[in-house]
Parts: sequence; C-alpha cells; structure tokens
Amino acid sequence: MKRLATPFVLLAACLSAPALAQTSCQPGTYAAPDGDFVVLVPLPSIAAPGLRYLFRDGRRGATTDATAPLACSNDGVMIGGATWKPIAFRETPTTFNSVGTKLSGVLIEPPTADPKRPLVVMVHGSERNSPIGGVYGYAMAAQGISVFVYDKRGTGASEGEYTQNFELLAADAVHALDQARSMTPGRAGRAGFFGGSQGGWVAPRAATLTKADFVAVGFGLVASPIEEDREQLVSEVRAAGQGDDAVQLVNRLSSATGKLLLSNFTAGYDELDAVRRDMAGKPWAATIAGEHSGAMLRMSNDELRRVGRARFDNLELIWDYDALAALKKLDAPLLWVLAGEDREAPIETTRGALLGLAKDGKSVDVYLFPDTDHGMFEYRTNADGSRSGTRITDGYLKLLGDWIKGTARGPYGRAEHLTKGVSPR
Repeated sequence: MKRLATPFVLLAACLSAPALAQTSCQPGTYAAPDGDFVVLVPLPSIAAPGLRYLFRDGRRGATTDATAPLACSNDGVMIGGATWKPIAFRETPTTFNSVGTKLSGVLIEPPTADPKRPLVVMVHGSERNSPIGGVYGYAMAAQGISVFVYDKRGTGASEGEYTQNFELLAADAVHALDQARSMTPGRAGRAGFFGGSQGGWVAPRAATLTKADFVAVGFGLVASPIEEDREQLVSEVRAAGQGDDAVQLVNRLSSATGKLLLSNFTAGYDELDAVRRDMAGKPWAATIAGEHSGAMLRMSNDELRRVGRARFDNLELIWDYDALAALKKLDAPLLWVLAGEDREAPIETTRGALLGLAKDGKSVDVYLFPDTDHGMFEYRTNADGSRSGTRITDGYLKLLGDWIKGTARGPYGRAEHLTKGVSPR
C-alpha cells in the first residue's frame, strides 16, 4: 500500500519536537471512525517512553521515531489531523491446566456485545517471549474478534518446561480453547485457532483433537522439520547462484543430518563424511546454514557424538512430523497464508500440498503475498544479501480478521488467492 503524503506533511508542521510530543503516548488500541486502527504496546527493544505501533495496513515502528505518522494526546492518537479514540477492551486474565501443567492466559473481548462474535485462540510460533500484551492479539480484537492469548508452557507466566513437541503443544492449545469457551458463555459464536510459523504445525493438529470451527495459519509449513532444513539449504544455494550440482549436495547433507537426528546421533556419520569430502573447497559450503545442517557440517563427528543431542535435539521436536496427515484429518475450514519469498519456511512443498488438498475437496483458502519474507514482512535487501524487515505487508491483518469473521471478499493488498476457482478432482 502506498503511503499518503498528507498525514506526514500535517505532522511535520505540528511536531517541532517529536520526542517530547510522543512522551504522552499510552499503550492501547486506537480506532478511527472508518474502522481503521493502530495498536501501541511497550517492547523491551524500544527505549521508554517509546512504544511499538502497528497499523491495520502493516506499518510499524516506534512512536518516538522522527517519522512516526502519529502524535499522542490525552484524548487519543492524532493521525492525519483526526483523533483516533481508544478501544475499551474487556481483558480477563486466567489460568488453566493442561497435561499436569498450569498455563497463564488472557481473554481479550471487544467492548460491544455480540453473541455471534468469533473466538480465536492464538497458537505460538517457536518464540519464548509472551504473546500477552503483544500487538497481534489486539490487532485481531480491534477487528471485532474475541481473542485468547496464552503463554506457552515454560514461557512467560506459564509453568512447565519449554518444548517444541507438537503433540504436547497441540494438547495445550485444545485446553486453551476449552478455557476460552468456558469464559464466553453466550458471548461467542464460531471458535477456532490461529497459528503463525511453528504454530502452523500445532494449530491444525489441535483442531483434529477437539471441535474447532476454523483454523487459520500464517507462514507455516506443510513439511517436516527435516524437510524444512532441506528446503532452506536449497533456497540458500539457489540465492547464491549455484546450480543443480550444489542442490544435490545439500540434499545429501540434509539426508545425512536427518539420519543423525532420527537415530539419536548413532547413525549417519558415513554419509556426512562423504558429503564433507564432496563439498571440500566449495566456497558456498562455508556459509550455508539451513535449520541445523550447516552447523552439523562444520562440527567434527566426535563433537556430534558427544554433544549433538544436547545442542540440536533437546526440545522434543518431532523431526519427521507428518503435517500433511494432520491436514487430511482436519474437518474445519482452513486458511493458509504464504509469504512468497520466505527464507525461513520456503513455500514450494507447502504450496503444492495445500493446492492438492483443495483439489481433493478440502475446504482450503490459500493466499500468497508476493515479495514478503517470514512473518509476512516486506523487506529491503542489504549489501551482504541479508534482509531487513520494513513492515507487515498491507492486507495481511485484514485478511485474517475478515476470514475468521467469515467475511473475506478481498482484495487484500497484493495478495493472490491461489485456490480461487480451484475445482475438486
């Protein structure tokens, strides 16, 4: 979405001392009369008194930035000469038990009553930070959705040990949905899950274990963690301008490291040594990473035998997890949003699997946002080839909100609706 010049011109005229003007900013969600909104929350990475801002169209930054397109006052937030008023959400902290562990969550409800309002449980990615008080829950709630956010086990205020065991995390998500439903008698209609990144493995599995009315996934994978590693390696060598010979080598590397992981580091060393010999002297081999294979390549076999499990296999990750099998069991409608240039979760296998499910008659909506990386971030490419995220792509947040409410019609920024018009086989 193109930025309009007018708000910036107006702000430039009235903010002669931006840092001082922003000191009155208060955390909250502020709405325009037309339904647009901006979320302001504190972040450890932003020095006080600055807050993170996130608009519905994906613009983000710190309120103390000189170019921030807003100013704060006692009445709300000034944007483009208009005052956006705070939304008085109803926020209810709670705890609930799951598999012998007490977890902590918060229910966020819009202020107006609606017995048919959708309810969504937000399922974490792999991060260890708490989603409670974060921008995404409020960005959902600002669109007329009741939102339940909770600290994954071993993070935030939740008890237990941090894990990446998808089955255990899916059980936690099921109990989170049960808790959210118990807190909204007569105040919620359809209820389901949203999962981002690693949550794309967890949310669909949770929906096969309980009654869910929908599942939405952003930038997740229909592939195993081992396949994710392989696809990242292939993406890296292609980005480095390498051809099919390099692709074959990194496929062999991922196969060898996958064997190490699946055997608890008792097998796969001969295959890894063979790949090392064939990669010797190739400059690109020193920089490839994948999820884990690059690091394993550069460790000795003695190191891998001694500390491999402690370093790479200490979170109960299901390395050969069959994500497609979970989706085939899913009865609920599914939204899947792909980042077109996702380096962390390359989309080729996932895209093909999802289109195959649609052709098989599954209720699947697949959208792709071009020129975006993991997290649905637009980006700039740095001199060294790395990327820096600039904003969440326009249309993504609105698509999630509309689809969960059952009102998705589009268009949504530059999104491509890949399953529009797909006919079952």
